Amino acid sequence: MRTYQSTLLGRTDVAEGTMAFQFEKPHDFVFKAGQYIDLTISGSQHGSSNGLTHTFSIASSPFDEELVVTTRMRNTVFKRALSILPIGSGVKIEGPMGSFRLHNNTARPAVFLAGGIGIAPFLSMLSYAAGEKLRHPIVLFYANRYLEDAAFMNPLWQLERANPRFRFVPTLTRSDKNYRGWKGETGHISSEMLVTQVGIVRGPIYYIAGPPMMVAATRRTLSEAGVDEDDIRTEEFAGY
Repeated sequence: MRTYQSTLLGRTDVAEGTMAFQFEKPHDFVFKAGQYIDLTISGSQHGSSNGLTHTFSIASSPFDEELVVTTRMRNTVFKRALSILPIGSGVKIEGPMGSFRLHNNTARPAVFLAGGIGIAPFLSMLSYAAGEKLRHPIVLFYANRYLEDAAFMNPLWQLERANPRFRFVPTLTRSDKNYRGWKGETGHISSEMLVTQVGIVRGPIYYIAGPPMMVAATRRTLSEAGVDEDDIRTEEFAGY
């Protein structure tokens, strides 16, 4: 596993309590859309001789000039350190890692099911698919509690407009219909929602990313709907 040096270029609020961080991409760093890295902040100013390390899915496309990661800003030692890290500070990146990647067979649709910050690897895959004009039919279900919690909504709508083979289905789990003019789905991702939006549920490859409880519940929903276990890929965001 290779280790690279990088630099913090910027940070952006992307939803209530969620930030994206832009890092310089090392010139020889190559990754597949959907993979993740270990990011280490120097520990000298944080009371740790070895630095502070956290795992992040890469949210940017392999073709982007920057590496983007995103996270809920919880009150942890690492995230407090990251939130005040001066722009221009050096960090270490180890990776890329992971096999959570879009399948090769374009005849089989992809159904992405994201909960909260689990949107990160899907944003990378969707940006890559649009840029490469991949022929996979893709549907993204994106569940958040409230509209304020939903990160990257505008880029996702833009990707839907850019890619005629991609359909975006956001849903709010704790909001009523017409909340702040909301016209989309409400409630957790259900078998009924899947049938309505996907049609025949057997056939696509399903990808689930989000907190462990969301991943487990969505896997159960897919199994109850008749999806074969071999057609389900998962990525859990534990301790995010």
